[in-house]
Amino acid sequence: MSNASKKSSAESFFGEVIATYSRTQALADGVLVDAGPMAAEAGFQWPVALTAAAWADCVAWSDEDNRQQGYQNESGRLWDVLFMASYAIRAQSGSGDRLEFQLYRVPRDGQAVQAVLTTLKLIVGPGDRGEPVVTILLPDED
Repeated sequence: MSNASKKSSAESFFGEVIATYSRTQALADGVLVDAGPMAAEAGFQWPVALTAAAWADCVAWSDEDNRQQGYQNESGRLWDVLFMASYAIRAQSGSGDRLEFQLYRVPRDGQAVQAVLTTLKLIVGPGDRGEPVVTILLPDED
């Protein structure tokens, strides 16, 4: 079946595409945050991005947070997320395109100094050109 016939059969079933939103656009808009080269250091072979909400919850850390809650930095917090995601992939016995994993992180609440267990979700899916990419999200995000 050619791409043209696949497109026409999909359009006849779903209707005309109204709008698309690419991963590239999501990264440019800040909806996704690129994990950068640290993802490869943690063992990922494909590009990794976190949703803005997952980044804000588990990675973001400011000078104000350091004054109120004790010293941490974003690169260390990002490493924790990526390392635990990579470990979860290696430890998983089944196959599939998604899994949940846990890590300890200090919440950004202006008070906490102790790390608490949190759960994140990892999804492997197609990028803008069909290449495999990894997205890390909060459990209630899609």
